[in-house]
Amino acid sequence: MKGVKVPHDIYVHIAGVDLIRGGDGEFYVLEDNLRTPSGVSYMLENREISKRIFPGILPKNNIRPVSDYPNLLYKKLKALSNQSDPKVVLLTPGIYNSAYYEHTTLARLMGIELVEGSDLVVQDHVVYMKMTSGLERVDVIYRRVDDDFLDPLEFNTSSTLGVAGIMAAYRKGNVNIVNAPGTGIADDKAIYIYVPEMIRYYLNEEPILKSIKTYQLANPEDYSYVVENIKKMVLKKTDGSGGYGMLMGHEASDEEIEDYLNTVNKKPENFIAQPILNLSTAPCCINGILSPRCIDLRPFALTGPDGIDITPGGLTRVALKEGSLVVNSSQGGGSKDTWVIQ
Repeated sequence: MKGVKVPHDIYVHIAGVDLIRGGDGEFYVLEDNLRTPSGVSYMLENREISKRIFPGILPKNNIRPVSDYPNLLYKKLKALSNQSDPKVVLLTPGIYNSAYYEHTTLARLMGIELVEGSDLVVQDHVVYMKMTSGLERVDVIYRRVDDDFLDPLEFNTSSTLGVAGIMAAYRKGNVNIVNAPGTGIADDKAIYIYVPEMIRYYLNEEPILKSIKTYQLANPEDYSYVVENIKKMVLKKTDGSGGYGMLMGHEASDEEIEDYLNTVNKKPENFIAQPILNLSTAPCCINGILSPRCIDLRPFALTGPDGIDITPGGLTRVALKEGSLVVNSSQGGGSKDTWVIQ
């Protein structure tokens, strides 16, 4: 991506920011999701279910709607192209991807084609979609394929999920890819440590939301502190996601801690640690009984040439296991409809 001038200088078009509220009542940014943020379809589906179950409650309480998200996203995507009527498609890895339901939902609600890598071809640095009538030019690609698999000529040579030559077409400015390849560096957990300083340096502002105190395990002082207080810490891989590869110190046995630290010692720069916070809870109906469960909130921000729009809602994720702090759906978490009052 060095030297690539992206349209309108926008790299992150869709961001999902994970927020938590700690025991002190303050909101904290848990992490940023800038590669291929997911979960917005659950936000939309949860609201539809709420409307059916409580048809009168939402309008009575002036709950702001979230149903406009697909239209807003479509407008943002169209505005990225200089064509008068740009062709927008959603690139999915296919039916075996865990978020495939979301891909189909968003494509349907935006009224755009859902395509796989095999449906696209690059000729003379231009991306085309294969149609029964021939080839049709594609101007904007909302991709849900990770960077590594996007272009077998540039990244993973064995990938069948992407499109050969798509990066060359992108560099030429003949197609726009959303989010821009390489944006993952900004949501890497090792970069998270420096975000408050980046805000001060580049924007000359104080961060509005706090970040969680984070320790880089390649730093000897941080490493020593974390080991001494490991029962109060959560350790994470810097490139981890979905709740995988974590160690929850208060739940781990001495043997699990020793094994994890042995892995850390091989490449400490690949790990960070954070104090375990007391997350806020919401009542959940578990086996017919209302019980508190830990939650976090992922609001979605859309950026286009006309500025930034934040969805008046978001995905509230719930740790359904009693006492658990891990809200990821891949770890058995659930979700709730989120109401923002007008």
